[in-house]
Amino acid sequence: MTTSSESHDEPEMLGARGDDSSTASKDPSDWVTGDEPITGAQKSYLDTLAREAGEEIPADITKAEASEHIERLQEKTGRTESA
Repeated sequence: MTTSSESHDEPEMLGARGDDSSTASKDPSDWVTGDEPITGAQKSYLDTLAREAGEEIPADITKAEASEHIERLQEKTGRTESA
């Protein structure tokens, strides 16, 4: 069975559709688990931010990379997460 997220030609991208977690205080590159795959919450939020910013982000990034993209895209889109 093939799902829409499976693709043999192109990698899954976040923010790729045309339709319409908070960051930690510690540097993501210093996270013990930063090299683990992106979490579901990060993926969902990053997808929303990427679509709003008109960008595409690879879906197979790490937690640390996702955090860095989220922070950058929050600034670009004017969204901020309040603690």
